[in-house]
Amino acid sequence: MRAAVDSPLGPVWVEAEGDAIVASGWGKAEPAAEGTLLAEALDQLAAYFDGSRQGFDLPLAHGRSGLQADVLAALLTIPRGETRTYGELSKALGAPAQAIGQACGANPLPILIPCHRVLGASTLGGFSAPGGVETKVWLLRHEGAAGLLI
Repeated sequence: MRAAVDSPLGPVWVEAEGDAIVASGWGKAEPAAEGTLLAEALDQLAAYFDGSRQGFDLPLAHGRSGLQADVLAALLTIPRGETRTYGELSKALGAPAQAIGQACGANPLPILIPCHRVLGASTLGGFSAPGGVETKVWLLRHEGAAGLLI
């Protein structure tokens, strides 16, 4: 099932299978039924966007393995308000920076798994959301990230 909530960046949807959130993205979907995992996910996203929630407490299942799973796990360790570079993650995970960027770009749970917190060494890098880098900048500013290249 998929449901969406309005945000300053437009509608954001989440999708659940069983007892986990398996995907998220941008676009319209129906509201969630009260008392469901989807409703809880939308409530947490709404609170994140209004600034009353700092992180998420949701069961996530991204269905990835290997390097991509390692990258997604590393993204979850980047604290709100902080960033890492593709190069830093490359060193930490022993993989090429380009592969780190590809794994970030294939993140099935944007916002919930914060790929927006990863930057290039001298640029913002990319972002696959509508609005691209502007959306990434909005999210980073919203989280209070210091030292942005903007």
